[in-house]
Amino acid sequence: MEYSQFFSEDVGSFMRSPVREIFKKVDLASIYSFAGGYPDAATFPIEDIRRISAQVLEKYGAKALQYGATQGVPELREVISRRYGVPVENVQITTSSQQGIDVCTRVFVDPGDVILTTAPTYLGALQSFKSYRTDVRTLEEFASDAAGGHGLQGQPSPVARKVKFCYVIPDFQNPSGETMTLAERQALVALAREHDFLIVEDSPYRELRYSGDPVPTIYSLAPERTLHLGSFSKIFAPGFRLGWILGPVELLDQIYVCKQSLDLCPPILDQYMAAEFMGSGALDANLQKSIALYRAKRDKMLALLDKYMPQGVSWTHPEGGLFLFLTLPEKIDTVALYDRALAAGVAYVAGSFFYPDGSHRNTMRLNFSFLDASRMEAGIRLLAEVIAGT
Repeated sequence: MEYSQFFSEDVGSFMRSPVREIFKKVDLASIYSFAGGYPDAATFPIEDIRRISAQVLEKYGAKALQYGATQGVPELREVISRRYGVPVENVQITTSSQQGIDVCTRVFVDPGDVILTTAPTYLGALQSFKSYRTDVRTLEEFASDAAGGHGLQGQPSPVARKVKFCYVIPDFQNPSGETMTLAERQALVALAREHDFLIVEDSPYRELRYSGDPVPTIYSLAPERTLHLGSFSKIFAPGFRLGWILGPVELLDQIYVCKQSLDLCPPILDQYMAAEFMGSGALDANLQKSIALYRAKRDKMLALLDKYMPQGVSWTHPEGGLFLFLTLPEKIDTVALYDRALAAGVAYVAGSFFYPDGSHRNTMRLNFSFLDASRMEAGIRLLAEVIAGT
Protein backbone atom coordinates (compact mmCIF):
# COMPACT_ATOMS: atom_id res chain seq x y z
CA MET A 1 0.00 0.00 0.00
CA GLU A 2 1.28 3.49 -0.85
CA TYR A 3 1.01 5.59 2.31
CA SER A 4 2.61 8.83 1.10
CA GLN A 5 -0.75 10.05 -0.24
CA PHE A 6 -1.98 10.38 3.35
CA PHE A 7 0.81 12.61 4.65
CA SER A 8 0.39 16.36 5.08
CA GLU A 9 2.61 18.91 3.37
CA ASP A 10 4.35 19.51 6.69
CA VAL A 11 5.80 15.99 6.74
CA GLY A 12 8.34 16.88 4.08
CA SER A 13 9.76 19.51 6.44
CA PHE A 14 10.24 17.17 9.39
CA MET A 15 13.88 16.81 10.41
CA ARG A 16 15.23 13.65 12.02
CA SER A 17 17.35 14.14 15.13
CA PRO A 18 20.80 12.58 14.65
CA VAL A 19 21.02 12.26 18.42
CA ARG A 20 17.81 10.23 18.63
CA GLU A 21 18.97 8.08 15.72
CA ILE A 22 22.12 7.23 17.69
CA PHE A 23 20.09 6.22 20.74
CA LYS A 24 17.82 4.15 18.53
CA LYS A 25 20.70 2.07 17.16
CA VAL A 26 23.30 1.95 19.93
CA ASP A 27 23.38 0.73 23.52
CA LEU A 28 24.83 3.74 25.33
CA ALA A 29 26.35 1.51 28.01
CA SER A 30 28.48 -0.22 25.38
CA ILE A 31 30.24 2.90 24.07
CA TYR A 32 31.80 6.13 25.28
CA SER A 33 28.92 8.50 24.54
CA PHE A 34 29.45 12.25 24.51
CA ALA A 35 26.50 12.59 22.14
CA GLY A 36 23.32 13.18 24.12
CA GLY A 37 22.20 15.92 26.45
CA TYR A 38 21.37 13.53 29.26
CA PRO A 39 21.97 14.70 32.82
CA ASP A 40 23.93 12.45 35.17
CA ALA A 41 21.48 10.04 36.83
CA ALA A 42 23.38 10.61 40.08
CA THR A 43 21.74 14.06 40.21
CA PHE A 44 18.23 12.57 40.29
CA PRO A 45 16.91 13.08 43.85
CA ILE A 46 15.45 9.60 44.18
CA GLU A 47 15.01 9.69 47.94
CA ASP A 48 13.36 13.12 47.74
CA ILE A 49 11.08 11.83 44.98
CA ARG A 50 10.11 8.81 47.06
CA ARG A 51 9.31 11.01 50.05
CA ILE A 52 7.55 13.75 48.07
CA SER A 53 5.38 11.33 46.11
CA ALA A 54 3.99 9.93 49.36
CA GLN A 55 3.42 13.44 50.71
CA VAL A 56 1.64 14.57 47.56
CA LEU A 57 -0.67 11.55 47.48
CA GLU A 58 -1.41 12.00 51.17
CA LYS A 59 -2.14 15.71 50.73
CA TYR A 60 -4.02 15.72 47.42
CA GLY A 61 -5.30 12.17 47.07
CA ALA A 62 -7.23 11.47 43.86
CA LYS A 63 -6.90 15.15 42.86
CA ALA A 64 -3.26 14.48 41.99
CA LEU A 65 -4.38 11.83 39.49
CA GLN A 66 -7.20 13.83 37.87
CA TYR A 67 -7.21 16.26 34.95
CA GLY A 68 -6.19 19.80 35.84
CA ALA A 69 -5.99 23.36 34.56
CA THR A 70 -4.36 23.97 31.19
CA GLN A 71 -2.27 26.79 32.71
CA GLY A 72 -0.88 24.38 35.29
CA VAL A 73 -1.79 23.69 38.90
CA PRO A 74 -1.87 26.87 41.01
CA GLU A 75 0.63 25.45 43.52
CA LEU A 76 3.39 25.06 40.93
CA ARG A 77 2.69 28.38 39.22
CA GLU A 78 2.86 30.12 42.60
CA VAL A 79 6.18 28.49 43.53
CA ILE A 80 7.71 29.51 40.18
CA SER A 81 6.21 33.00 40.61
CA ARG A 82 7.93 33.43 43.97
CA ARG A 83 11.25 31.95 42.88
CA TYR A 84 11.63 34.13 39.79
CA GLY A 85 9.84 37.24 41.03
CA VAL A 86 7.03 37.45 38.48
CA PRO A 87 3.25 37.65 38.94
CA VAL A 88 1.56 34.26 38.86
CA GLU A 89 -0.55 35.30 35.86
CA ASN A 90 2.70 35.53 33.88
CA VAL A 91 3.45 31.81 34.43
CA GLN A 92 2.31 29.02 32.08
CA ILE A 93 3.31 25.40 32.77
CA THR A 94 4.32 23.30 29.76
CA THR A 95 4.81 19.62 29.10
CA SER A 96 8.59 20.02 28.78
CA SER A 97 10.58 23.03 27.60
CA GLN A 98 10.60 21.46 24.13
CA GLN A 99 6.84 21.97 24.04
CA GLY A 100 7.46 25.60 24.95
CA ILE A 101 9.57 26.03 21.82
CA ASP A 102 7.06 24.21 19.65
CA VAL A 103 3.98 26.00 20.96
CA CYS A 104 5.63 29.42 20.49
CA THR A 105 6.37 28.51 16.89
CA ARG A 106 2.88 27.18 16.33
CA VAL A 107 1.18 30.24 17.85
CA PHE A 108 3.30 33.01 16.33
CA VAL A 109 4.63 31.83 12.98
CA ASP A 110 3.06 31.12 9.58
CA PRO A 111 4.85 29.19 6.82
CA GLY A 112 7.44 31.48 5.26
CA ASP A 113 7.68 33.83 8.25
CA VAL A 114 11.18 34.61 9.50
CA ILE A 115 12.60 33.25 12.74
CA LEU A 116 16.01 34.51 13.82
CA THR A 117 18.47 32.46 15.80
CA THR A 118 22.17 32.22 16.52
CA ALA A 119 24.51 29.93 14.61
CA PRO A 120 24.97 27.34 16.00
CA THR A 121 21.70 26.82 17.84
CA TYR A 122 19.70 24.06 19.53
CA LEU A 123 18.87 21.21 17.17
CA GLY A 124 15.45 20.59 18.73
CA ALA A 125 14.47 24.18 18.01
CA LEU A 126 15.53 23.86 14.37
CA GLN A 127 13.41 20.71 14.11
CA SER A 128 10.36 22.60 15.36
CA PHE A 129 10.98 25.66 13.16
CA LYS A 130 11.43 23.60 10.01
CA SER A 131 8.38 21.44 10.71
CA TYR A 132 6.26 24.61 10.47
CA ARG A 133 7.99 25.60 7.21
CA THR A 134 9.47 28.80 8.61
CA ASP A 135 12.35 30.78 7.13
CA VAL A 136 15.18 30.41 9.65
CA ARG A 137 17.84 33.13 9.41
CA THR A 138 20.77 33.85 11.67
CA LEU A 139 20.77 36.83 13.98
CA GLU A 140 24.17 37.83 12.59
CA GLU A 141 22.79 37.88 9.04
CA PHE A 142 19.81 39.94 10.09
CA ALA A 143 21.85 42.53 11.97
CA SER A 144 24.16 42.91 8.96
CA ASP A 145 21.23 43.07 6.57
CA ALA A 146 19.42 45.63 8.70
CA ALA A 147 22.50 47.82 8.74
CA GLY A 148 23.19 47.50 5.01
CA GLY A 149 19.64 47.27 3.70
CA HIS A 150 20.38 44.51 1.17
CA GLY A 151 18.96 41.04 0.67
CA LEU A 152 20.70 37.83 1.69
CA GLN A 153 22.27 35.94 -1.20
CA GLY A 154 19.72 37.30 -3.64
CA GLN A 155 16.76 36.39 -1.43
CA PRO A 156 14.12 38.87 -0.20
CA SER A 157 15.49 40.88 2.68
CA PRO A 158 14.08 39.78 6.06
CA VAL A 159 14.13 43.46 7.02
CA ALA A 160 11.39 44.00 4.45
CA ARG A 161 9.51 40.92 5.69
CA LYS A 162 8.03 40.14 9.07
CA VAL A 163 10.38 38.66 11.64
CA LYS A 164 8.18 37.02 14.27
CA PHE A 165 10.73 36.18 16.92
CA CYS A 166 14.38 35.58 17.70
CA TYR A 167 15.22 32.34 19.50
CA VAL A 168 18.29 32.33 21.77
CA ILE A 169 19.81 30.26 24.59
CA PRO A 170 21.69 33.03 26.42
CA ASP A 171 23.13 30.96 29.27
CA PHE A 172 25.57 28.08 28.52
CA GLN A 173 24.17 27.60 25.06
CA ASN A 174 23.42 24.25 23.50
CA PRO A 175 25.61 23.32 21.63
CA SER A 176 28.42 25.83 22.18
CA GLY A 177 28.32 26.20 25.96
CA GLU A 178 28.84 29.95 25.54
CA THR A 179 27.01 32.71 27.43
CA MET A 180 25.75 36.01 26.03
CA THR A 181 27.21 39.07 27.72
CA LEU A 182 24.98 41.76 29.16
CA ALA A 183 25.94 44.03 26.26
CA GLU A 184 24.92 41.35 23.75
CA ARG A 185 21.57 40.89 25.50
CA GLN A 186 20.97 44.63 25.54
CA ALA A 187 21.84 44.87 21.85
CA LEU A 188 19.35 42.09 21.03
CA VAL A 189 16.62 43.86 23.01
CA ALA A 190 17.36 47.10 21.15
CA LEU A 191 17.18 45.30 17.80
CA ALA A 192 13.90 43.62 18.76
CA ARG A 193 12.36 46.93 19.76
CA GLU A 194 13.60 48.66 16.63
CA HIS A 195 12.22 45.97 14.30
CA ASP A 196 9.30 44.95 16.50
CA PHE A 197 9.83 41.22 16.97
CA LEU A 198 9.53 38.95 20.01
CA ILE A 199 12.35 37.15 21.81
CA VAL A 200 12.08 33.51 22.89
CA GLU A 201 14.67 33.05 25.64
CA ASP A 202 15.34 29.36 26.24
CA SER A 203 16.98 28.86 29.65
CA PRO A 204 17.08 25.18 30.64
CA TYR A 205 20.66 25.44 31.99
CA ARG A 206 20.63 28.81 33.78
CA GLU A 207 20.63 27.28 37.27
CA LEU A 208 23.72 25.19 36.41
CA ARG A 209 26.50 27.79 36.72
CA TYR A 210 29.95 26.56 37.82
CA SER A 211 32.05 29.73 37.47
CA GLY A 212 31.65 33.41 36.67
CA ASP A 213 28.84 35.75 37.61
CA PRO A 214 25.16 35.49 36.60
CA VAL A 215 23.98 37.80 33.81
CA PRO A 216 20.47 39.33 33.92
CA THR A 217 17.89 37.44 31.89
CA ILE A 218 16.62 38.93 28.65
CA TYR A 219 13.14 38.67 30.18
CA SER A 220 14.20 41.06 32.95
CA LEU A 221 15.46 43.52 30.31
CA ALA A 222 12.39 43.36 28.06
CA PRO A 223 9.44 41.63 29.78
CA GLU A 224 6.96 43.16 27.34
CA ARG A 225 8.32 41.19 24.35
CA THR A 226 10.13 38.18 25.83
CA LEU A 227 8.94 34.63 26.44
CA HIS A 228 11.29 32.97 28.93
CA LEU A 229 11.34 29.16 28.81
CA GLY A 230 12.40 27.14 31.85
CA SER A 231 12.70 23.41 32.46
CA PHE A 232 12.77 20.88 35.27
CA SER A 233 14.63 18.36 33.09
CA LYS A 234 18.15 19.42 34.07
CA ILE A 235 17.42 20.52 37.67
CA PHE A 236 14.96 17.81 38.80
CA ALA A 237 14.59 14.87 36.39
CA PRO A 238 13.79 14.79 32.65
CA GLY A 239 11.28 11.98 33.10
CA PHE A 240 8.79 14.42 34.62
CA ARG A 241 8.54 16.29 31.28
CA LEU A 242 7.77 19.64 32.87
CA GLY A 243 8.72 23.17 31.92
CA TRP A 244 7.32 26.67 32.12
CA ILE A 245 6.96 29.91 30.18
CA LEU A 246 7.20 33.39 31.69
CA GLY A 247 5.70 36.08 29.47
CA PRO A 248 3.10 38.78 28.85
CA VAL A 249 -0.44 37.71 29.75
CA GLU A 250 -1.73 38.53 26.26
CA LEU A 251 0.77 36.14 24.65
CA LEU A 252 0.32 33.42 27.26
CA ASP A 253 -3.45 33.49 26.70
CA GLN A 254 -3.02 32.36 23.09
CA ILE A 255 -0.52 29.71 24.18
CA TYR A 256 -3.08 28.55 26.76
CA VAL A 257 -5.73 28.14 24.05
CA CYS A 258 -3.27 26.31 21.78
CA LYS A 259 -2.24 23.91 24.55
CA GLN A 260 -5.85 22.87 25.04
CA SER A 261 -5.68 21.10 21.69
CA LEU A 262 -2.22 19.63 22.36
CA ASP A 263 -2.39 17.97 25.77
CA LEU A 264 -5.33 19.48 27.70
CA CYS A 265 -3.04 19.98 30.69
CA PRO A 266 0.48 19.16 31.90
CA PRO A 267 0.87 16.01 34.06
CA ILE A 268 -0.86 16.75 37.37
CA LEU A 269 0.98 14.40 39.73
CA ASP A 270 4.32 15.55 38.30
CA GLN A 271 3.37 19.19 38.85
CA TYR A 272 2.46 18.70 42.50
CA MET A 273 5.73 16.87 43.05
CA ALA A 274 7.72 19.60 41.30
CA ALA A 275 5.95 22.26 43.39
CA GLU A 276 6.89 20.48 46.60
CA PHE A 277 10.46 19.88 45.42
CA MET A 278 11.02 23.51 44.41
CA GLY A 279 9.08 25.10 47.24
CA SER A 280 10.47 23.05 50.12
CA GLY A 281 14.14 23.88 49.52
CA ALA A 282 14.93 20.40 48.21
CA LEU A 283 15.70 21.81 44.76
CA ASP A 284 18.36 24.18 46.07
CA ALA A 285 19.96 21.44 48.17
CA ASN A 286 20.07 19.11 45.18
CA LEU A 287 21.40 21.89 42.93
CA GLN A 288 24.42 22.32 45.19
CA LYS A 289 25.29 18.64 44.71
CA SER A 290 24.61 18.73 40.97
CA ILE A 291 26.73 21.84 40.44
CA ALA A 292 29.66 20.34 42.34
CA LEU A 293 29.42 17.14 40.28
CA TYR A 294 29.14 18.91 36.93
CA ARG A 295 31.89 21.41 37.73
CA ALA A 296 34.27 18.53 38.39
CA LYS A 297 33.21 16.80 35.16
CA ARG A 298 33.60 19.98 33.12
CA ASP A 299 37.04 20.61 34.54
CA LYS A 300 38.06 17.01 33.91
CA MET A 301 36.95 17.10 30.28
CA LEU A 302 38.77 20.39 29.67
CA ALA A 303 41.96 18.93 31.18
CA LEU A 304 41.62 15.76 29.08
CA LEU A 305 41.14 17.74 25.90
CA ASP A 306 44.31 19.66 26.72
CA LYS A 307 46.11 16.38 27.31
CA TYR A 308 44.99 14.34 24.31
CA MET A 309 43.63 16.44 21.46
CA PRO A 310 45.94 16.82 18.45
CA GLN A 311 47.24 20.19 17.28
CA GLY A 312 44.72 22.30 15.41
CA VAL A 313 41.73 21.37 17.58
CA SER A 314 40.17 24.07 19.78
CA TRP A 315 37.15 24.14 22.09
CA THR A 316 34.92 26.40 24.15
CA HIS A 317 35.27 26.83 27.92
CA PRO A 318 31.71 26.98 29.30
CA GLU A 319 30.89 28.59 32.63
CA GLY A 320 27.99 26.18 33.12
CA GLY A 321 25.52 23.90 31.38
CA LEU A 322 26.26 20.46 29.92
CA PHE A 323 28.18 21.00 26.67
CA LEU A 324 31.29 22.27 24.99
CA PHE A 325 32.00 22.68 21.28
CA LEU A 326 35.06 21.57 19.34
CA THR A 327 36.42 23.10 16.14
CA LEU A 328 38.70 20.83 14.12
CA PRO A 329 40.96 21.62 11.15
CA GLU A 330 38.97 22.60 8.05
CA LYS A 331 39.88 19.39 6.22
CA ILE A 332 38.07 17.19 8.76
CA ASP A 333 34.38 16.48 8.12
CA THR A 334 32.85 15.32 11.39
CA VAL A 335 29.73 14.02 9.62
CA ALA A 336 31.85 11.73 7.45
CA LEU A 337 34.01 10.83 10.46
CA TYR A 338 31.09 9.76 12.61
CA ASP A 339 30.71 6.13 11.50
CA ARG A 340 34.41 5.56 12.02
CA ALA A 341 34.22 7.00 15.52
CA LEU A 342 31.16 4.94 16.40
CA ALA A 343 32.81 1.78 15.11
CA ALA A 344 35.73 2.57 17.41
CA GLY A 345 33.31 2.90 20.31
CA VAL A 346 32.90 6.66 20.84
CA ALA A 347 29.98 8.96 19.96
CA TYR A 348 29.59 12.72 19.49
CA VAL A 349 27.19 14.96 17.57
CA ALA A 350 28.47 16.63 14.42
CA GLY A 351 28.32 20.39 14.82
CA SER A 352 26.83 21.05 11.39
CA PHE A 353 23.45 19.76 12.59
CA PHE A 354 23.22 22.83 14.82
CA TYR A 355 23.63 25.30 11.95
CA PRO A 356 20.52 26.28 9.98
CA ASP A 357 22.43 25.90 6.70
CA GLY A 358 24.31 22.72 7.71
CA SER A 359 27.70 24.44 7.49
CA HIS A 360 30.74 24.16 9.80
CA ARG A 361 31.20 20.46 9.14
CA ASN A 362 34.54 20.59 10.99
CA THR A 363 32.84 21.01 14.39
CA MET A 364 31.36 18.70 17.02
CA ARG A 365 29.42 18.94 20.28
CA LEU A 366 30.56 17.03 23.34
CA ASN A 367 28.43 16.45 26.43
CA PHE A 368 30.30 16.15 29.75
CA SER A 369 27.37 15.44 32.08
CA PHE A 370 26.27 11.92 31.14
CA LEU A 371 29.32 9.67 30.92
CA ASP A 372 30.68 8.42 34.22
CA ALA A 373 33.80 10.36 35.20
CA SER A 374 35.79 7.15 35.55
CA ARG A 375 35.26 6.40 31.83
CA MET A 376 35.82 9.91 30.51
CA GLU A 377 39.58 9.69 30.00
CA ALA A 378 39.39 6.52 27.91
CA GLY A 379 36.64 8.07 25.80
CA ILE A 380 38.44 11.35 25.14
CA ARG A 381 41.68 9.52 24.35
CA LEU A 382 39.85 7.31 21.86
CA LEU A 383 38.13 10.28 20.23
CA ALA A 384 41.47 12.09 19.95
CA GLU A 385 42.98 9.03 18.25
CA VAL A 386 40.11 8.93 15.74
CA ILE A 387 40.58 12.63 14.96
CA ALA A 388 44.36 12.31 14.69
CA GLY A 389 43.95 9.39 12.29
CA THR A 390 42.08 11.42 9.66
